[in-house]
Amino acid sequence: MSDATLDALDAALDARFDTVTETIRLHDEGARESFDIRRPRSAEALIDEDAFAHDERLPYWADVWPSARVLAAHLLQEGGEGKRLLELGCGSGLVAAAAARAGYEVTASDYYAEALDFTRANVRRAAGVDCETRLVDWRALPADLGHYDRVVASDVLYEKPYAALVARALAHTLRRGGVAYVTDPGRLAAPEFVEQARALGLDVGQPVTRDVEGYGTRQTIRLYRLRRR
Repeated sequence: MSDATLDALDAALDARFDTVTETIRLHDEGARESFDIRRPRSAEALIDEDAFAHDERLPYWADVWPSARVLAAHLLQEGGEGKRLLELGCGSGLVAAAAARAGYEVTASDYYAEALDFTRANVRRAAGVDCETRLVDWRALPADLGHYDRVVASDVLYEKPYAALVARALAHTLRRGGVAYVTDPGRLAAPEFVEQARALGLDVGQPVTRDVEGYGTRQTIRLYRLRRR
């Protein structure tokens, strides 16, 4: 993506959304990096009643959640070294941007096409490289999605059905010997997700916890590490 193409994409997003650029500093999570993430100003303003009636879709992608901060910081510390990484539910792109800056070859996926547009722009601005994006519905994973050294997701277990769907997506896309990271603030589906992942042949380690501030409260974020046997 050239600078002119990035400018055109930013202009198109500004025309469609009331946008804001939020500076995300990851110092509290142990990293020493900052990211200017452009996103819609208000997720609530994006709620579509017809979309919610169809499949209870809500625009969670438009916020930068504490779990994403923890996952982004972890990937920066780990380093990518050219490994292929898939993000499930990229939102506005903080984790994808951090992964690209860390040296991963990033494929970012989401259920919302708008999220992919913001992610492409934010990754290019933050890391100076382009990432691949895929529109992905976990209920119908594309056959050509491929296999990755790292598969990551942050705060995606907020509905019970997502436990099995996320576990299956990891098992489907993680190459043998690969590692997945999932960060979660204690959502409803997290315990069942662990069970489902183990049933699908993934080793799930004891989660690492980190306390972070977010949305006016202090949250304990769990980072799960999963490995294909």
